[in-house]
Amino acid sequence: MSARASRLLVLFTAFFAGLVLCLGIILFVGGRGTGTGTIQAAAIGGPFQLTDQAGHSFSDQDLKGKTFLVFFGFTHCPDVCPTTLFEISEIMRKLGPQADRTAALFISVDPERDTPEAMRDYLASFDPHVHGLTGDAAALAAVAKAYRVYYKKVPLDGGDYTMDHTAIVYLMDKDGRFVSPFNMKRTADVAAEDLRKRL
Repeated sequence: MSARASRLLVLFTAFFAGLVLCLGIILFVGGRGTGTGTIQAAAIGGPFQLTDQAGHSFSDQDLKGKTFLVFFGFTHCPDVCPTTLFEISEIMRKLGPQADRTAALFISVDPERDTPEAMRDYLASFDPHVHGLTGDAAALAAVAKAYRVYYKKVPLDGGDYTMDHTAIVYLMDKDGRFVSPFNMKRTADVAAEDLRKRL
């Protein structure tokens, strides 16, 4: 299989996996309680301790009191990751000074290549409210599991590899609790207004 065909297959698989997970999250969040009709909170997210692009320790405690977005990806991602980060950056730009009251996390699924330095160089093209987080394989696997994120290393021709991964943006509230998948299929103005109401 050619490198191009491999990439197309990975993109299709990531899209399908993300769609299935998104539908699962929606069904889980919308599930009924035990006979009372109450809505069950989805067990997504939780405490974490990683390293940001400046090489500093970064944890869930650094986000207390902030509504924030979470996206998993990797710096060698050919299109889904940079496109999503660009869209998040546009939302932050639309928020203006209010962007200081929120944050966005770009959490790596590729600890082998995504060092803090690699994350710093990669994120230089995006809004400064986007924090790139990385760590060792075990730490990243634990965070991915907490967010129910699928990822897998996919070999390419020539000995290189790419990463197949869930491509959902998670919206988390000021207490670090999952709210819903954040809809990126709308204009930056509309998405920013939605986020602004939650700050």
